[in-house]
Amino acid sequence: MPPARPLSLVTGASAGIGAAFARALAARGHDLVLTARRRERLEALAAELQQQYGCTATALAADLADPAAPSALCEELAQRGLAVDWLINNAGYGVPGSFTANDWRTHADSLQVLLTAPVELAWRLLPGMRERGYGRIVNVASLAGHVPGTAGHTLYAPAKAFLIKFSQGLALESREHGVHVCALCPGFTYSEFHDVTGTRTLMNKLPGFMWQSAKAVVSEGLAAVERGAAVHVAGRVNRTIKSVFKLMPDRLAFRLSARQGRRYRQAD
Repeated sequence: MPPARPLSLVTGASAGIGAAFARALAARGHDLVLTARRRERLEALAAELQQQYGCTATALAADLADPAAPSALCEELAQRGLAVDWLINNAGYGVPGSFTANDWRTHADSLQVLLTAPVELAWRLLPGMRERGYGRIVNVASLAGHVPGTAGHTLYAPAKAFLIKFSQGLALESREHGVHVCALCPGFTYSEFHDVTGTRTLMNKLPGFMWQSAKAVVSEGLAAVERGAAVHVAGRVNRTIKSVFKLMPDRLAFRLSARQGRRYRQAD
């Protein structure tokens, strides 16, 4: 049985899908630990949620590109006596341009945030969930992890594909302990993601039906992890895209993905 007031840790909580997760969980009666790099935004969101929902919301600024950040974050939680029941691994970003157009430090930081940090946080927090017999882990992946890679943003799709496979394995290992693990795979979502990567102009070319709100993505993700789905693609259009690519011969799927990628990915 879940605790009366579950405690949720949300990474990348200062905007977009992370902030939407924080609001949705607070509305469900959760207390929160919010982490991201932007302290002022975190503290403003924590104050907003405490006032609106009467929850306890703790803002802990951290840069998950720092390899020491996940362990330091978990040590801070332990010192405060906070046991995490829900882990929302949402922090992430894309690196625009081709693989060799960026220096290695830029790629290493992105892989730390996209891959290593969520895996380490799950590794550190999962034993407590299993011991208590209850827990939920949502790894925010992407539709990009289900379709062939494209030129530009070269490491983003592979990282998300890894999160999908990782979530499936972890879900199988954790089910008998009362812990559900789900890879949530959004498509194009209204957020600051494309502003940060400098690709907003390209993204504005997409038709409106391709987009979802962060609130809608989160609503589907919460329902999916509760029912025990190991992977959930958010949005009917995105589920159709995934199915079409799955049915195509690999060579044709690769060519189609490459053609579409030229329209919406910064590849130089």
